[in-house]
Amino acid sequence: MQVFLYIRILIVPKNLSMLSLDAIIVLIVLVFILISFYKEWIGPAFTFLIGVVVLGISGILTPSEILSGFANDQVVVILMLLLIGDIIRDLGIVETLFDKVFQRAKGYRAFMARMMFLVGGFSAFLNNTPLVAVMMPYVHSWSKRNNISPSKLLIPLSYAAILGGCITLIGTSTNLIVNGMVKDQTIIPGLESLGMFSFAYVGVPMMFIGSAYLLFVSKRLLPDKEDILGDFSENTRKYIVEAHVKPNSDLIGKSIEEADLRNLKGLYLFQINRGGVRVAAVSHEFRLEEGDRLLFAGDTETIADLVLPNSGLTLPTVGMLTHKKHIEVVEIVISHNSTLISKTVKEANFRGQFDAAVIGIHRNGGRVSGKIGEVKLRAGDVLLLLGGDDFVERTHRIQDFYFISKVKEFRKQEAYKIGLLLGGTVLAVILSALNIVPLFMTLIVMIIVILGLKISNPKDIARMVDFNLALIISLSLAFGTAMIKSGLAEIIASLLISVFLPLGKVGVLFGIYLITSVLAAYITNKAAVAIVFPISLTMALNLHLSPEPFVLIVAFAAAANFMTPIGYQTNIMVYGPGGYSFKDFFKIGFPLTIIYMIFTVLILSYIYFY
Repeated sequence: MQVFLYIRILIVPKNLSMLSLDAIIVLIVLVFILISFYKEWIGPAFTFLIGVVVLGISGILTPSEILSGFANDQVVVILMLLLIGDIIRDLGIVETLFDKVFQRAKGYRAFMARMMFLVGGFSAFLNNTPLVAVMMPYVHSWSKRNNISPSKLLIPLSYAAILGGCITLIGTSTNLIVNGMVKDQTIIPGLESLGMFSFAYVGVPMMFIGSAYLLFVSKRLLPDKEDILGDFSENTRKYIVEAHVKPNSDLIGKSIEEADLRNLKGLYLFQINRGGVRVAAVSHEFRLEEGDRLLFAGDTETIADLVLPNSGLTLPTVGMLTHKKHIEVVEIVISHNSTLISKTVKEANFRGQFDAAVIGIHRNGGRVSGKIGEVKLRAGDVLLLLGGDDFVERTHRIQDFYFISKVKEFRKQEAYKIGLLLGGTVLAVILSALNIVPLFMTLIVMIIVILGLKISNPKDIARMVDFNLALIISLSLAFGTAMIKSGLAEIIASLLISVFLPLGKVGVLFGIYLITSVLAAYITNKAAVAIVFPISLTMALNLHLSPEPFVLIVAFAAAANFMTPIGYQTNIMVYGPGGYSFKDFFKIGFPLTIIYMIFTVLILSYIYFY
């Protein structure tokens, strides 16, 4: 075997100099893809589309091979998992849990520990992008209350989602893409698909190791940037909103400081009315009583959150609207010829006319004071409305006001529907992990149940589907096929063997991880998988080694992407709000990448080589 390997190594230069025409074309397309991704010439989907079309015109790929990726069940599984994750987020289930977990967090490391393990645990089974989107307001709010820059927490939030996603097959789309390539590949016939917990041997210990690293070094290595989101909220429209302390509220008997009403993100408490008495300069020690009327100046998003039942406050103009299944918060502006001009909010009868309630008023150049219901409307007033089920239909072609934006949407569901959704998701994962029912079939049943119970409607589901992602994955599978057919994967694999084999089998895994990680950091993880997967599998075949570690090493290297903001979608999400630079990601992410690489290679080598 050793003689065979070294003979192959000696003839590699000849292979490189004697590339077939097909291999040369695929190599040119590969270079184009790499440069396009790095330079950001065009989007990922269009880049792959151009490359695959060129391969089709040149005859390297047949039409059926180009379209075969669209028939891969793993592509549909990815889309269905993303759908279910978005639906769970829209129901507010995750937000409710976060409220309970983080309200008692005291101190930077206590909050960090809760965040790392909660987000990491959820990310193992749900799409991590919406999780990070839900968690970002909590991070910002907590950091503001505790005088800690959000930049100390947002990168760890993204990294927690990445670490958790690497634990299971469904934790990240990268793992599912790799599994789809395993099913489609022809290099090693009969190669079994990856299981639900094939990643756990590396993913679970790395979740703990990565979290420990971040807990001890993040505060020192991360920058202390100004609050970008805070600066933004100061420049947004400010509304006057009136809220009452409702009966049995958790706020009754608490001081303003204990209730955290001085530190609400985007809200400023400027007055309290109690029994006809105004308290303009509200002290921190002022204790709340049932029925107190609190006047806030605030921005749209935060006022919308006051509608939620766990706020401890009620908006007097809203009434029974909050009990409806579907409500939305929208901004409107009163038109110059509106019949509502000079009427008070109460006289305008928004609830009777439009199935809506005024929850905030913004007036440029004039102070709005007193009860909201008694404010007389003027042309140009911007109102924040809470609209019910019939709001859209009743306001169709209305000339009294114009829509500016939809701020927030709330959908309420019966408890049994939420239980079925969560229980069904857990059951789907368990049945798939035990190889009783394929994940593809259980998720289809879940979508049917969601539609049948009207937890979501077909229009919303169609809008949630990420067709761009489906196109990227399907075309990347076709490109992988072209690399194998042209022999380019074989040639590159032989070259890599010649470079890394002197370091032994472990050295080969290190080499694959390094190349995949760099590609994923500076182009995208999906492109990195499409390029390296056929090469890695060919190396396993040529070295007569178990192919599974060569499959897993590509998945881990592509998914565990910490070095740059463009390497993973959650990194991009926190990049702007945290005020980060590329250097900030590299400073904390490069050591974590090295740690992840070392432990991944050692664990996989121990399991499969020794």
